[in-house]
Amino acid sequence: MRREYLGWGIVGAVGGLAVGMTLWSRHMRGAKRDLFHRRAVKRMAALGYVGARPSVENARLLRDFTSWESRPALRRRAAVLLRRMETQLG
Repeated sequence: MRREYLGWGIVGAVGGLAVGMTLWSRHMRGAKRDLFHRRAVKRMAALGYVGARPSVENARLLRDFTSWESRPALRRRAAVLLRRMETQLG
């Protein structure tokens, strides 16, 4: 009887982990779209997401963002991330 509960507990934990990872992945993919959101907090969070994933596409996206952004703090953060990304990409 106890072994049966243990088995169901393990199945539930693994299933919960899989569902959680799927939802988190979906949420993070949406963060990239928020780079040009009207709320500055969402743009700041999106900068963190894009900056952590160096690629040529994200470098172009950051370059566009730095020319579009009106807030100096966000523009500076994007410029720092862009320089770091260009260094990493070679």
